[in-house]
Amino acid sequence: MRKLLKSFKTEINPSKQQIAKINKTIGTCRYIYNFYLAHNKELYDKGEKFMSGKSFSVWLNNEYLPNNPDKLWIKEVSSKSVKKSIEDGCTAFTKFFKHQSGYPNFKKKDKSDVKMYFVKNNPKDCACERHRINIPTLGWVKLKEKGYIPTTKDGWKIKSGTVSKKAGRYYVSVLVEVPDNKIANNSNEGIGIDLGLKDFAIVSNGHTYKNINKSVKLKKLEKQLRREQRCLSRKFENLKKGKTTQRANIQKQKLKVQKLHHRIDNIRTDYINKTIAEIVKSKPSYITIEDLNVSGMMKNKHLSKAVASQKFHEFRTKLKVKCDDNGIELRVVDRFYPSSKLCHCCGSIKKDLKLSDRIYKCECGYIEDRDVNASLNLRDAATYKVA
Repeated sequence: MRKLLKSFKTEINPSKQQIAKINKTIGTCRYIYNFYLAHNKELYDKGEKFMSGKSFSVWLNNEYLPNNPDKLWIKEVSSKSVKKSIEDGCTAFTKFFKHQSGYPNFKKKDKSDVKMYFVKNNPKDCACERHRINIPTLGWVKLKEKGYIPTTKDGWKIKSGTVSKKAGRYYVSVLVEVPDNKIANNSNEGIGIDLGLKDFAIVSNGHTYKNINKSVKLKKLEKQLRREQRCLSRKFENLKKGKTTQRANIQKQKLKVQKLHHRIDNIRTDYINKTIAEIVKSKPSYITIEDLNVSGMMKNKHLSKAVASQKFHEFRTKLKVKCDDNGIELRVVDRFYPSSKLCHCCGSIKKDLKLSDRIYKCECGYIEDRDVNASLNLRDAATYKVA
């Protein structure tokens, strides 16, 4: 049976000693990443050759650390995590040289997403039970969600993983080798999904998933977030003016803002997961979506916030994974395909269709909701690419 690699992420409950170890490792990885970027910038200014990640690792261990005893604290954390941070820096430079991204930026403390990487070196490493997981250099760590990660007693193998920190909480993400159990007997007809801002997703089978950002719960949380952000801004201004020196209160307020951001993000992600699960549960033979130009939509200052809160990219990524798990073909139609302007009845294109026109009215007498018409056209699209 063919094996697949699948990731599982859940919250952990580390002890005080383990928290100190995690924070120290994450801080060291951030320092090494920034040091690698700064060292290569210094070499470039001198006109010397670019240093790859492997060469930098050899230079760091054999030349730099022996001559700088005050930096030996770098070796007090996991060497695999340090090496992974150097590889991440090298990958960032490689993408920059290939014109795939911009120049790598330095990672800031408490702002950048830096993770503690671990890999299975010994047979006893990365062992997982129902309520705990064995992480190298940390030992056994308690899991808050019991039974979510597959256990090693059932024959599952954890290859590698990361430990991350977000809004005062700690998470572990592991890469597990699982068997390929694709379902290939989906005999139902295909469906088309039109993503939008008024409603999150309009499916051709008649289901409409509303925009959760318009719900009362999220609006209250966003109002509370604005209030806490204003409070944090005032504390920073008072610190600059010298009216207060209590930095501990600023850290407390910053944690409040982070927790609200994290809660709002979790609500949106949970809604996407439930939407995808409900769509896939109908077992269609294929699903067709549109290749949205999200980066272009984000340039519109009037719509950028609404587009970002819908998380279209995350929806497409998770839908692709779910379709692969269930043997469903995911079709992607070109972004220039006139799904909204095309009449599903006669096939004519209405070129003067405006964004404010929510009802599609054709000369042939066909009248339908704009988004429903688009989802039907996506379902019946003849030109597409398989994701």
